[in-house]
Amino acid sequence: MNIPRLHPDTIEEVKQRVDIVDLISERVVLRKRGQEFVGLCPFHEEKSPSFTVSPTKQMYYCFGCHAGGNAINFLIELDKRSFSEVVLDLARRYNLSVKTLEPKERQEFERQLSLKQQLYEILAVTASFYQHALRQQDGKQALEYLKSSRKLTEQTIQQFQLGYAPPSWQTLYHYLIEVKGYSVKLAEEAGAIAPRKKGSGYYDRFRDRLIIPICDPQGRIVGFGGRTLANEEPKYLNSPETPVFDKGKTLFALDRAKEAIAKQDCAIVVEGYFDAIALHAAGVANVVASLGTALSIDQVKQLLRYSSSKQIILNFDADAAGTKAAERAIGEVANLAYKGQVQLRVLNLPDGKDADEFLQLSGSPEPYRQLLADAPLWIDWQIQQILENSNLKQGDGFQQATSKLIELLVQIENSTSRTYYCNLCAQLLSQGDSRLASQLAKDLLAQLKKPRRRQDKHPEKKPAISLPVSREQNLLQQAESLLLRVYLHCQDRRSEIVRILAEKGLQFTIAYHHFLWSQILTVQADLEITSSQLISKLQDVYLSFPHQLSQVQSLFYLDEKTQRDIRRTPLIIKATTACMERTMCEHRYRYARERWQQTDPQLDPQGWQFYGDQVSQAKQRILEIDKGRQVTLVDLIQQPWESET
Repeated sequence: MNIPRLHPDTIEEVKQRVDIVDLISERVVLRKRGQEFVGLCPFHEEKSPSFTVSPTKQMYYCFGCHAGGNAINFLIELDKRSFSEVVLDLARRYNLSVKTLEPKERQEFERQLSLKQQLYEILAVTASFYQHALRQQDGKQALEYLKSSRKLTEQTIQQFQLGYAPPSWQTLYHYLIEVKGYSVKLAEEAGAIAPRKKGSGYYDRFRDRLIIPICDPQGRIVGFGGRTLANEEPKYLNSPETPVFDKGKTLFALDRAKEAIAKQDCAIVVEGYFDAIALHAAGVANVVASLGTALSIDQVKQLLRYSSSKQIILNFDADAAGTKAAERAIGEVANLAYKGQVQLRVLNLPDGKDADEFLQLSGSPEPYRQLLADAPLWIDWQIQQILENSNLKQGDGFQQATSKLIELLVQIENSTSRTYYCNLCAQLLSQGDSRLASQLAKDLLAQLKKPRRRQDKHPEKKPAISLPVSREQNLLQQAESLLLRVYLHCQDRRSEIVRILAEKGLQFTIAYHHFLWSQILTVQADLEITSSQLISKLQDVYLSFPHQLSQVQSLFYLDEKTQRDIRRTPLIIKATTACMERTMCEHRYRYARERWQQTDPQLDPQGWQFYGDQVSQAKQRILEIDKGRQVTLVDLIQQPWESET
């Protein structure tokens, strides 16, 4: 469904209604600290919490990876959805009316929205019906198949909501229409029933089949896969395409796999439903399955949303059909792979086994994990396929293999990679003859030696107001170090520092400073504890965390210079917190500007406007900080003042 442009009133109402702490606490374990909440960042791996949520500002920010924004932005980044989709879902959640800017499209939009909600409801009821049928007498064979043949536990059966479609022609029809009261038209649009080809009436689409519900990334059931129990064709039957189900854009188990994909930074794609289910049951949770069709570019792009390194492993069957499926999938993403926009690997399991069979035979997921780690890059796999299917002992077979390899290698843009693969192919073609390998490598390189420089028509522009990263990082390090020194040795300034940090939403971002600050907050009973007592407690902590605190231990002591420095505490506090705030705004500026440049104003005008506003606000705040500073941190460090000003 195409979402028309949402009215600003709807967007504003959603912003006003959503409580960011409640929303984020559903995804992140938050702990109150002062006026804010902290937790482990959901956007990157970390052991110490650097993710902060401010209920007063209704904003979040991570001092580790610098992700930040409001509640809408949080869902956009975490679920990889568009601005309009997120606002629409939040409006539904809080029962808010939805207005659009195109009055002519509003009625059709609302009709589609209502239709989809009704279809989701029917599909959920249908899934419950199938689950119930699995426990009845007719479903006994299906349940036995799941437990005996597939070795699935009761927990896994319930987790994936597996069910059974009774053998009669109208059992589901009577349940949906006569018992639940749904209209025939809606049940048909949901794909649950189908009209008879001859005569009037309807019949159940799935009969005497094991049922596997298919969900969208939000966990809503959108269709079903049905496996025959009577060896009839087709072996697997899927729901037809409906307003909520598109086979070419749907991946089985993505709703359950997306968090694991993001955490492990890798997605595994298998062919069958039960391969995916078996792997999830074995603890390999970053797995999805295609729906009996070739893996499409739309499905690949969905997966790439969750992997920062853009890594996908194809684990298709090693038979001819599986090899063709892998080749078709590679063809879909070849352009992305050649450009390095996706790290594609191909795994063929030993003896032609599929993932489910391999797990049952190995009895442990560890051999499978090892094979995943050793899976070759797609280009190595394709080279292997070309050579395995060629007779290199005959001239025409050798020439055919060489031509196919050249077609493959000519697409490689990186000259170093191209040279590497030319040498590799030469060694494989030569079959152990070193002199022949050397000559073949030269011949291959000669045929590939063409200028392939890619001109970027839209070079990335550097932010106009950002500091060089090394200088910025160095200043930030000195600012945080100075402020921590003042906090440790000037007891009367602690409340002021805590207040300013809270008001400006600042935290220590250098890893060892961040760790020291967290330990200070832990061991400090109250602000009245003396400096010597606080430092003594921190020295005890040092015994347990020598590695983390070794780089900040010098802050515990004052020499002649640092004693003079901390006599200028008002200037230090102003200059250091201004530097920290400016750095934070710099990160927000860069992040928002990058997102703004990547957002298409035609496809997502609200998102484009949102990030544009974030850029303007961050830039304005940087200018305000620069204008309002009487003394910069550089001045403070370089001028040897000996008294407060």
